[in-house]
Amino acid sequence: MTSQDQNSGFRSDDNGQSSFLGKLLTIDSKLGNQDVEGLKFLCRDCISHRQLEKSSSASDIFDHLLEEELLSEEDPFFLAELLYIIKQKSLLRYLNQSKEQVESLLPTRGRVSLFRNLLYELSESIGSENLKDMIFLLRESIPKIQMTSLGFLAYLEKQGLIDEDNLRLLEDLCRRVVPNLMRKIEKYKREKASQVVTPPVDRGPESLHQRKEEPFSRSDIEELLEALPALPKGSWQDQPSRSSGSLRTSFSLVSTEMLGASPATLPSETSTEKASVYRMDRKHRGHCVVVNNHKFTSMLDRPGTDKDAEHLRHVFEWLGFSVRVYDNVTKGHLDNVLQEYKCHPGHSDGDCFVFCVLTHGKFGAVYSSDGTLVPIQEIMSHFTAQQCPGLAHKPKLFFIQACQGEEIQPPVFIEADAVNPERVPPSLQDSIPDEADFLLGLATVPGYVSFRHVEKGSWYIQSLCNHLKSLVPRNEDILSILTAVNNDVSQQADREGTKKQMPQPAFTLRKKLVFPVPQEKL
Repeated sequence: MTSQDQNSGFRSDDNGQSSFLGKLLTIDSKLGNQDVEGLKFLCRDCISHRQLEKSSSASDIFDHLLEEELLSEEDPFFLAELLYIIKQKSLLRYLNQSKEQVESLLPTRGRVSLFRNLLYELSESIGSENLKDMIFLLRESIPKIQMTSLGFLAYLEKQGLIDEDNLRLLEDLCRRVVPNLMRKIEKYKREKASQVVTPPVDRGPESLHQRKEEPFSRSDIEELLEALPALPKGSWQDQPSRSSGSLRTSFSLVSTEMLGASPATLPSETSTEKASVYRMDRKHRGHCVVVNNHKFTSMLDRPGTDKDAEHLRHVFEWLGFSVRVYDNVTKGHLDNVLQEYKCHPGHSDGDCFVFCVLTHGKFGAVYSSDGTLVPIQEIMSHFTAQQCPGLAHKPKLFFIQACQGEEIQPPVFIEADAVNPERVPPSLQDSIPDEADFLLGLATVPGYVSFRHVEKGSWYIQSLCNHLKSLVPRNEDILSILTAVNNDVSQQADREGTKKQMPQPAFTLRKKLVFPVPQEKL
């Protein structure tokens, strides 16, 4: 049975549209299984993986392209590009295109990424014997099923073992098995480097208040400070006229800068963006660790923190995580917890990792229950790809409820999670590791206190949990949720309206992080 006979996608009408759809069916009938596999692979960035997996013919793919408005009679160029790449140039005539026309338009209108083009080209040069050798080298990681070379590369990408910025595994395989393919990879690197792209979100060791311990770059922080009225450190109580509107503006500038767009030009969601999300379909969601320090050997207690810990446990268990809460953690105990989860075997089957710290803090660091100052960077460094391979290419989220600056004297119903006005030693480094897939959510911008109600819990953690509960069911991604949290916290104040708080996220996420909607309601 031909794909024309079993066409389950588009159907031609009787009113004149049949001509174009008929041409698509003709193209479909002339493509074989290998061509269909190539089309599915090349469309991975613009059609959801689930839809592609269900597509059994070229007509199925054409139908999705029509629905996504990536293909039309007026503009069939994307399909022409696909046919050109899979070397079916003779079929271009059905689209009123020529090889020369496509080649001239590819530099300005091409949709297929350099990375996807590279993998497709490599697949054409990996013979069956080469493929067997590559699979043998990865025999512990590859399922024992029959694969084509393109299927093999697609599997490596799907598992997060390779991506457009990480070709180390692929380079190693090519060097060992097909050394001549290194020329294609080197060409890809040169072309990628020459592209004009948005600067990466990896943050260098720049500062908020001209210090070196900051997780944002200097340009980001200048945007933040421009949006905020001048405010001396440690003087929230001296600014009764500070408006929540200016605080919301400050986060808008920072978050859109980090996303690589101005506040007025954020792109709308497309099918490409929907496909570019972290995988959330492994055996389990992952582990969530909560370090909850209520009592200290040499500092004030933190009443209300147990409410935060319980709320975190409740929400992250609802999201599918295995949650462990550790109370009143000393430095030695913290080291043991970090070592345990750094080497946890469950990471390999998990989608994500969450680490929450509820304690006192200072600039770029948090306190253990026995009074030891621990840099946030030291905590996060346990979970880099090198230290914790099981979490490589997976999102790692860290939420810190602690002051990042100087103590103030708040009203009786509000306490500050700070300990003293001394400066942190200058040896503290950037909090966030210099690699992809990390997110650090701080309760407040560095240099300032964060607030905690002695009965209801902290402004930040309670808002985070409430917005996870309300926005995950709406399929919002984590950055959108944190934007809502910032807006919410920025509007809160003590009874006299004189104390405000502004959370701050820093991240090197490469994709959208969208938690699957839990079946059970909270």
